[in-house]
Amino acid sequence: SLPDCRVVSLGLGKVQYYSTSDTGKDGPPKPPSGDAPFAAKVVSGAAQLEFNFPLWSHAVRAVLKKREYGAKYTQNNFITAVRAMNEFCLKPSDLEQLRKIRRRSPHDDTEAFTVFLRSDVEAKALDVWGSHEALARERNLRKEVEREYQENIFRNQRLLQEYKDFWGNTKVSSLLLLNGLNFFFKLLAWVYTGSASMFSEAIHSLADTCNQALLALGISQSVRNPDAVHPYGFSNMRYIASLISGVGIFMMGAGLSWYHGIMGLLHPEPIESLLWAYCILAGSLVSEGATLLVAINEIKRSARQQGLSFYEYVMQSRDPSTNVVLLEDAAAVLGVILAAGCMGLTSLTGNPAYDSLGSLGVGTLLGTVSAFLIYTNTEALLGRSIQAERVQKLTEFLENDPAVRAIHDVKATDMGLSKVRFKAEVDFDGRVVTRSYLEKQDIDQILNDIQRVKTPEELENFMLKHGENIIDTLGAEVDRLEKELKQRNPEVRHVDLEIL
Repeated sequence: SLPDCRVVSLGLGKVQYYSTSDTGKDGPPKPPSGDAPFAAKVVSGAAQLEFNFPLWSHAVRAVLKKREYGAKYTQNNFITAVRAMNEFCLKPSDLEQLRKIRRRSPHDDTEAFTVFLRSDVEAKALDVWGSHEALARERNLRKEVEREYQENIFRNQRLLQEYKDFWGNTKVSSLLLLNGLNFFFKLLAWVYTGSASMFSEAIHSLADTCNQALLALGISQSVRNPDAVHPYGFSNMRYIASLISGVGIFMMGAGLSWYHGIMGLLHPEPIESLLWAYCILAGSLVSEGATLLVAINEIKRSARQQGLSFYEYVMQSRDPSTNVVLLEDAAAVLGVILAAGCMGLTSLTGNPAYDSLGSLGVGTLLGTVSAFLIYTNTEALLGRSIQAERVQKLTEFLENDPAVRAIHDVKATDMGLSKVRFKAEVDFDGRVVTRSYLEKQDIDQILNDIQRVKTPEELENFMLKHGENIIDTLGAEVDRLEKELKQRNPEVRHVDLEIL
């Protein structure tokens, strides 16, 4: 390898022969007194070059500071064929007549690709459309057509997915039918007996039925594909549906139950035979108890898969649909037991106040479930972090990569449906990235390019060429880390790595 002084002297040896003042006079700058000139000698084959220049660092700074970058440099920017057609509304046939340049791809598994000079593409677009105003109108028209096309696609996908999920999700659709039947029979029992507790149980089953309908709708919406307006998808729709259920339906059910219980205490009325009411409550207890056992077993299985306890899984609301079913069934079982007990006391004592107290108890139970649903789903919608152990695992994977020097500001957010969004600021090791780039280059060719540098313009072109390629290599390193992070952790769906 060449010593550093040889590379610097070859690249900057001629800088002293170009003026940095406004006089336009060429010639080497005069060294101030006391400064000894710096000398460098380079031998390559039979050629020998000598450069004697004082204070080269000050001269270089003056040259680079003086230079102005204008259209002369930006007109040489490259643009791909896809961008040329999208941004300038051109057709493939329009690009065939333009100059084509082959560029190296920064990715190992991708071949070289063809680019065009942006100045050529802009000139061709003006030639095709006639003016900048006409080109802007065409862009707006195409954006509108594309927006309508995407809306139609997403609308059709949403309808198909809603139909599939609403009728295909047996956990929700079967409970929807079961709660509807419970509401119907409990309503008949209330009409026949006039029991306040039976009225509250009918309202409870109605709230469960409406909640299951909302939950089915939330599930169907949560699986929609991301679009331009919602780039991270609709997975939070499950939490939103559960939150609406907690705020509206359960609070409404609790309010009606309390109202009916209070009115029963203020204006007690005799109750007819409760035999049919007991039979309906017994059937409801069997059905609700069976679904409660199913929900408990499913939550236990899901908690084991994620390494959580039953309590942690429920409190963190990892699956709102399962948790809502669990809470509904638990509240339904307790409500049936409470209503049956209060109705039994009324039958034994003949005092209708016990039945009204049962209505108040069921209303309180509904209010408690509502408060819990509001709390857990609000926490989920606020963007809850994943477990610290999982965050540490993701961070250690990045820190163990040789191209990474340090990791800062790590954020891993649970997006619902077992999806995680990971964000971190990465301090890359520039030496490792540069070495990765040089390993894929011909060192002898780079050495020859250095030896041919004679003017600041040639130096600038050399630095711009390799600087751009090193930036491409850095981008490839970021893509590699994101790809490996997703492969090792399938739950990580979105990765944002910011370069420091």
